[in-house]
Amino acid sequence: MDAFLLGLEHIATWQVIMALVLGALLGILVGAVPGLEPAGAMAILLPFSLQLEPLPGVTLLLGAYGGAWYGGAIPAILIRVPGTPVNVLTTYDGYPMARRGEAHRALSLAYSSSFVGGTISVLALVLLAPYLARVAERFGAPEYAMVCVVALVSVLLAHQKHVVAALLSLGLGMFLGSVGFESPFNTQRYTFGQQWLLGGVPMVPVVIGLFAMSQAFVLLGTDRVRQRPTGLEGHSRFRGLMEVFRYPRTLARSSGLGVVMGLLPGVGEFGAQFLSYSLARRFSKKPEEFGKGSPEGLVASETSISACTSTVLVPLLSLGIPADPLMAMLLAVFMIHNIIPGPQLFAEHPDFISGLYISLFLLNVIVLTFLLFATKHIVRLSSLNPKIIGATILVLALIGSYTQNYRLSDALIAVIFAVIGRFMLRNGIPAFPLVIGLVLGPMLEVRLKQSLSLSNGDPSIFLTRPIAATLLGFAIVAIALFIVAQLRGRRARAELAPESR
Repeated sequence: MDAFLLGLEHIATWQVIMALVLGALLGILVGAVPGLEPAGAMAILLPFSLQLEPLPGVTLLLGAYGGAWYGGAIPAILIRVPGTPVNVLTTYDGYPMARRGEAHRALSLAYSSSFVGGTISVLALVLLAPYLARVAERFGAPEYAMVCVVALVSVLLAHQKHVVAALLSLGLGMFLGSVGFESPFNTQRYTFGQQWLLGGVPMVPVVIGLFAMSQAFVLLGTDRVRQRPTGLEGHSRFRGLMEVFRYPRTLARSSGLGVVMGLLPGVGEFGAQFLSYSLARRFSKKPEEFGKGSPEGLVASETSISACTSTVLVPLLSLGIPADPLMAMLLAVFMIHNIIPGPQLFAEHPDFISGLYISLFLLNVIVLTFLLFATKHIVRLSSLNPKIIGATILVLALIGSYTQNYRLSDALIAVIFAVIGRFMLRNGIPAFPLVIGLVLGPMLEVRLKQSLSLSNGDPSIFLTRPIAATLLGFAIVAIALFIVAQLRGRRARAELAPESR
């Protein structure tokens, strides 16, 4: 109770309230505009969040992160274009509902599903993060090294269809993480005599270039005129708001899957959405309606997405390991303010943790309330000229990358990685593993060095410590299962090839 009261006092400041409201509204607007992504919005906000106090800075980013998933349902339902990539399954049932005159019902059903999933996700964070932090108190350097290995393997396996491209992206990120001054041996690595590289490749300009500026280039090259959404005339905006509770099994299953998937690095919303939608159709009493305007399919899709939004914080808060690049941005805010995520965070900053929990609860309330009353105005964003949006993002991204440290080199890095990000988009190379490699690469290197120094260079230390050995076993088993699945898939395709001739 004391921690809760401290948390209330911590968020009862104009900075936190403004950050929460502005972050949520910006996230909704980003989600409502097809072609934009939460990563781009967070990348633009990151330099500005670093200028705030820890809780307002984190709240600003989380507001944009959570609000975007809500807002992404709007174009998915009204014009059959997902506002964010993870809202793709929302189009399957949301758009047919809108076509038959049930747009308000579909939207309010999507909002309430997201609200339930988001609330359950916050509750899971409150329960799981302290427990995992207590487990992590037993961790030493070998255990943290193996956690990094498991995280890297999870990121790779999350891109099963593009595992080679993901491996290249991850390797590039880990290489970039090795650039700079290496303190144990007082040597410079890959700096080429450039003083501005002594501190390594800064993450903020890299993220801005990869996720914000590269997307701006795409929008600047877009000539298509977006269709105007229709179907919002008449009917109550609250229609379907309570309908979500007619599907308790789907609601519980999708929430549970979202909570679990959010804990797995690199899996998150995509894996949760596709799995929950598939299971909902399999166990539904009316599976034939899925893809044709099934309210149950809409509930499964939207609930699972929002159920991931808070549990992705569990590895970050308890272990200091970001589960995805969006959490890596939050890690940057923590580190700038000398708040070190991990087991000690809950003991040293209980007011901050309680304030964060309360902020996440309030975020869902603010977003739901705003959407219920302002959707008809937000949908107009779908018809904006993409080139105007792209130019605006480009200007804000350049300003943000420069004003973080007021160095032209940071703006130059952002431009370079914008070009790299555009190349990746064109060639189907995922950019997320690059950021994870940039963040986890140095962590893994430091922990490996510490572990080997403890054992005088004997690598068997990772096998003699039970927790480290278990984590290493998980990584090896995951790789083995992936290889077996790939071999079976090739064999099946080879058997089908002669029959198709």
